[in-house]
Formats: sequence, structure tokens, C-alpha cells
Amino acid sequence: MTILELREKRAKAWEAAKAFLDTHRTDKGVLSAEDDATYTRMEQDITDLGKEIARLERQEALEAELNKPVNKPLTGKPMTGKSDAKTGRATDEYRSNFWNMMRSKAPMPQVINALQVGTDSEGGFLVPDEYERTLVEALEEENIFRQLAHVIQTSSGDRKIPVVATKGTASWIDEEGAYPESDDSFGQVSIGAYKLGTMIKVSEELLNDSVFDLENYISREFARRIGAKEEEAFFTGDGTGKPLGILAATGGAQVGVTAGSASTITTDELIDLFYSLKTPYRRNAVWLLNDATIKLVRKLKDGQGQYLWQPSLVSGTPDTLLGKPVYTSAYMPTAAADAKTVAFGDFGYYWIADRQGRSFKKLNELYAANGQVGFMASQRVDGRLILQEAVKVIQQKSA
Repeated sequence: MTILELREKRAKAWEAAKAFLDTHRTDKGVLSAEDDATYTRMEQDITDLGKEIARLERQEALEAELNKPVNKPLTGKPMTGKSDAKTGRATDEYRSNFWNMMRSKAPMPQVINALQVGTDSEGGFLVPDEYERTLVEALEEENIFRQLAHVIQTSSGDRKIPVVATKGTASWIDEEGAYPESDDSFGQVSIGAYKLGTMIKVSEELLNDSVFDLENYISREFARRIGAKEEEAFFTGDGTGKPLGILAATGGAQVGVTAGSASTITTDELIDLFYSLKTPYRRNAVWLLNDATIKLVRKLKDGQGQYLWQPSLVSGTPDTLLGKPVYTSAYMPTAAADAKTVAFGDFGYYWIADRQGRSFKKLNELYAANGQVGFMASQRVDGRLILQEAVKVIQQKSA
């Protein structure tokens, strides 16, 4: 079944679920226990179809990448004196020797020499350029926040970001009157780099097996671990030894609406959150919430009896809520007392700073008794919301 067919099937399932809700609610506006179980199954089908659509879209994107030509046609004139030869960590020699180093217990001297381009002060080897780009792509697949935020590269030290604190204004002036002074004032936000690392153990048998795709395994496992941990920090980090998250009490998103309940959300509260955000930020605004909250929102209607949540029928396009894209993350809290359950805003004002160069270290002896070789992988990253007013959240009522 194609992606389009699955989207159409999902849309029909949603129409059937809406009709079921409208015809089976009691006089009190709720479902009986039996009808609630039926609706839950219908909703689960919609969720499962959404996951399958997302899986096929990732597969389609991967196939498109793999189907790209590996050779480029000769378009320039020979012997022009210009060279497109790769240098440093981008060379084929460095890449080949890097993986020879990863596999070998006692690499040849020429291997060590080739890796000197990427040696750090503690003996770790920087990842070859081609492989580093693969890691970044994998992180983006695992981490929804990176698709929404503004990502920058830093080489060393803190990055100082100037921010306008207050803006000057114009004034009406009498004839021959003096011009009043009204200057902008500026502040700055500092983004540094926190170290995030993981260790992977591989058996010696797999390392010696030329059939085993070591690069692909480490890339995916590193992406899974790093992606999950950094996304958690981008949402809930306290800024101590990790990035400052979007939900932080100080420096995070502003509370736009305080819900009237600790466990539910109303249509009016979502509309109030929508308009609590200034118009310029609403142009690129998106919703962020978790799957449990989506289930609550799917049952809500506007004043004309139309459901707020609408499934997407276009491949690669997210579902919408009040006309704006909806994204889900497991790191958004579930409805509970004081929880910030729904975020709405322009997440391009959350800046992620990647310190260039991800590092690997190989541990030959530490796990030798178990017939394993360890690999330590690390990266340095920071993130914070540059303008707090660019994102607003719903905070549930206190208990």
C-alpha cells in the first residue's frame, strides 16, 4: 500500500472515529465504558497508521539518498589548474585508515600517521568528514527538535548572541521642538558546549568479520543514544551540565495559558494559547505535545462543531491543529498537576550549538577478558531559547 493510500485510509478512519463520537456520546457528553473501549481501538488504528506512514516516508527518503549517482559527469575542462581533491578528514585515505584503526588491535605505523590529522589532546580520533555528516543526518532522524530549532556550528569558546532587550520609539514633535532620545538597549545570551558521551561494546568476532557493517552499526547506535539524551535536554534540561530546555522554569518558554484542570485541556485553552503568541511568531509556529495529549485534543471541537485536529493527506506534511503543524515528542509531559503539556511557537528561536568535531576512542584492553572491544563516542552541544516570548505553553492547574 502506498503512502497516499495509507493517508487516505487514515483520514477515513478519522472520519469514522468522529462520527462514532458524535453518535455515541451520552446526554452528559461522555462515552459509556463499552463505547470508550471501541473508540480507543479506533484511535489506536489511526495512531498505528500514522506510524506506518512515517516509517514509509523515512524509507522513501533513504532510498532516494541511496539511489543518487555515485559518479558525477565530467563537465570542466581538464588541466585547468583547479583541483577538487579532498583534504584532511575528508580524504579517502583518512576515512579508510580511521576504520582500519577501529578494527585493528595493533595498527600499522602508516595508519597512525594518517590519523594524526584528527588526533585530539587525549588520544581520541576525530571522525572522518563523510562519517560525521552521516552521524548528523542520523541524529536529525532520531531527534524531532533538531528539525525545528536553529542549529549553528561553533569551533571554540562560548558563542555570544546579541539580543534586543528594549526597543526605541518614535514621538510626536512640536514645530521646532527637540527630538527626544530613544535608544535600543541590548543584552546577550551565551551558548557554550556540554559534553555528551556514550560507550559501545562490540565483540571481537564481529570486528574481525568483514561482512559486519561496523560503520553503520556505530552510526545508528550512537545516533539513537545521543539523539534521545539531547532531545530530553532540549525539552527539560536545567542548564546545569546540559542545555537549558524549552520547558525550564527560568529561561524557558513563557506560560501563555494556565489550564482550569490538572488533567484535561479545553478548546478555549488551545485557542487562548494560539492568540497569546504575538502575530510575527505565529507565522512559523508549530505545536509540540506528546501522544497522550494528542488523544485528548482529537476529541475537541471549535465553535462551529469542527474538530480542531485534522489529519494530513499530503506526504511529508504533518497533521494540523488550528491550521498549524503538529509534532509529537515523548519528552513533552503528560497532563498532570503543574505540567507544561502543550507548547506553541516558533522553535527557530531555540538555538542549538554543535561544537565541531565528534570524537571516538577505542578501548582494546578494558573488556579483553570478555572478548569485547569498547568504543567511546562523544560530542559537545548546548542549546537554549533565545527569545522566551517566541514560544508559549499551557501549564496544567496545580493540585
